[in-house]
Amino acid sequence: MSALPRKKAWASYMTNSPTLIVMVGLPARGKTYMSKKLTRYLNWIGVPTKVFNLGVYRREAVQSYKSYEFFRHDNEEAMKIRKHCALVALEDVKSYLLEEGGQIAVFDATNTTRERRDLILDFAKENAFKVFFVESVCDDPEVIASNIWEVKLSSPDYPERNRDHVMEDFLKRIECYKVTYQQLDPDDYDKDLSFIKVINVGQRFLVNTVQDYIQSKIVYYLMNIHVQPRTIYLCRHGESEHNLHGRIGGDAGLSSRGKQFAQVLNEFLEEQQIVDLKVWTSQLKRTIQTAEALRVPYEQWKILNEIDAGVCEEMTYEEIQDKYPDDFALRDQDKYHYRYPGGESYQDLVQRLEPVIMELERQENVLVISHQAVMRCLLAYFLDKSADELPYLKCPLHSVIKLTPVAYGCKVETIHLNVEAVNTHRDKPPNISRSRKREDALETVPPHD
Repeated sequence: MSALPRKKAWASYMTNSPTLIVMVGLPARGKTYMSKKLTRYLNWIGVPTKVFNLGVYRREAVQSYKSYEFFRHDNEEAMKIRKHCALVALEDVKSYLLEEGGQIAVFDATNTTRERRDLILDFAKENAFKVFFVESVCDDPEVIASNIWEVKLSSPDYPERNRDHVMEDFLKRIECYKVTYQQLDPDDYDKDLSFIKVINVGQRFLVNTVQDYIQSKIVYYLMNIHVQPRTIYLCRHGESEHNLHGRIGGDAGLSSRGKQFAQVLNEFLEEQQIVDLKVWTSQLKRTIQTAEALRVPYEQWKILNEIDAGVCEEMTYEEIQDKYPDDFALRDQDKYHYRYPGGESYQDLVQRLEPVIMELERQENVLVISHQAVMRCLLAYFLDKSADELPYLKCPLHSVIKLTPVAYGCKVETIHLNVEAVNTHRDKPPNISRSRKREDALETVPPHD
């Protein structure tokens, strides 16, 4: 069977020309953290984005890092190597944006001099790329030290991991950059450029000349993220009566085992002793009944409701195969983009859930009690999963997924609360042809009453 053409995500229509995001700032200011996080968000909303980290290119060119002396502005040989690495990286940016279907490239480097930024602007002009600068300014010694401890200790530059030596060398490296650092100047030299200055990890922001919708989304996102330690808990509602019978969607209440899970969830949360935990649910009965057992205030979000299965609501997979065999096959062929007649696709769901992601980024400790498809979308954001992987992420009933943000990603822990429940996960079947037999279509349907 020939491969289906790739569909473009709704968000990819926001950009009418490729954009180059250029990070600016001294070392240990969180530039790579922001680059990776922003890239994860943009890919999740459907805009193909990739980070180009100059440190990676430099380590390829210079196999062994000796000391901060490499970064002295009067080290002519090193300066030539560093400029060459930047040019090689920009050529890769060009290939990604012009030949590989990329729409946004994030150039993650210090870019602390006007000379370097002008070189990047000339490169962008030659290739008709829009440019948006993200400058991270931080003078809080505690934040800088914590960044060095968290991230730089594990850097390939310091294989010996000697804490005192790393701190001393890295602080000297920062001093080398300070000598020539020219901040973006909104009042004169850089007044016509598009940029955001993030000051002291989000304490204040300065935004200058936003050019388009995607840049406004980038600004909005960067103004919502924070670095305070916190934990996000994701779980589904307790098992519902519809789950028992293999029916999708609807608004059924909890089964007796579902009610038992709600009680056990309450005990689990009490044991965790979470400070100021917020609880969010959908507006469907099964999540509300689960939250009621926790005996704490909770917020209901309509946008956390399960994916709308349209004409297939409250049907079993067997009934869908018998009544709409073509649709059942089309969904298996491209589960992310397939939209139920009169309902939603996973792509629609990601778009619907974007405000939840923004609010989760603003919050500290949160428990989200939602549904299988919704939980998959949220999990895909935090774990940086592709559109192909997202619809098949395993989110079993009666389990809690604990997400703890760490330096450049998320630590994941799945906690099974030992209350029996049906399995609602259906893998992609081997045969996805529209002419397949009924038993082939139903091969991966989990057992139910």
